[in-house]
Amino acid sequence: LPPPPEPLPGDAPWTDGGAEPVHAPGEDGEPPGGDPPDPGVVARLRRAGCVFAEEEARLLIAAAPDPAELDTLIGRRTTGEPLEHVIGRARFGGLWIAVDPGVFVPRRRTEFLLERAVALLRPGAVVVDLCCGSGALGAALLARGERLELHAADLDPTAVRCARRNLAALGAHRVHRGDLFEALPSGLRGRIDVLVANVPYVPTEEIALLPGEARDHEARTALDGGRDGLDVLRRVVAGAARWLAPGGRLLVETGERQRAGALDVVAEHGLLPDAVTSEEHGTTVVTGTRPNRSP
Repeated sequence: LPPPPEPLPGDAPWTDGGAEPVHAPGEDGEPPGGDPPDPGVVARLRRAGCVFAEEEARLLIAAAPDPAELDTLIGRRTTGEPLEHVIGRARFGGLWIAVDPGVFVPRRRTEFLLERAVALLRPGAVVVDLCCGSGALGAALLARGERLELHAADLDPTAVRCARRNLAALGAHRVHRGDLFEALPSGLRGRIDVLVANVPYVPTEEIALLPGEARDHEARTALDGGRDGLDVLRRVVAGAARWLAPGGRLLVETGERQRAGALDVVAEHGLLPDAVTSEEHGTTVVTGTRPNRSP
């Protein structure tokens, strides 16, 4: 597959489209060293334009129970399907996350959102992963938190099934299907300490600029953020004040060029706004804090 296009002027963090490898060479205790992968497999991947052909070859070979299945997996990959969909998993936050075809592939950049949220966790905190997709954020938070009450929600039934599988592996079963806050149990209203939302933020007219891996293989609802990329963020922020506990935090990933607009939305809805941009991750996390009740 061809490498992702150059970023658009002003910032377009979505152009990576999941084209990055599942994990970097030598990372996560599963180094790509050792015996060289089958050179025939590597050659097929390189001819298709796969930048990380040797690493992908090892992952495909490991995922295939027999040569016939390996040939099928290579065929799927070389025709443009995301590697993570082909092998059925992605690395995120130190975990292997199951990712079914059609489900949004967790991106490395979202680990910045994870880091910001982890810093806010306390034992027994009520945590919600909204627009959860595969449940990657929720799973990583569960793995790092202590006695969390975690809920996850998504509108896409395929994503919900995937998230249930990932979170069940960590002993959590509270995954709800529905449209944003409508999916959540009413008993969470006013109790959420940390609310994370990896909302879609690609402007509608820029969907066509995404790499085919994302544009053709991930759910449109996981990508399309409306005219300016902030439509879903506006809806999340509008409901957050009613669902957050006093002092509770909303954390949302967005692009740097949407930072100012997102901060305005947060302030308009009575939350205390803040934003941090990571050059390393190429993304921005916008935070809204519900003020504590007056004494």
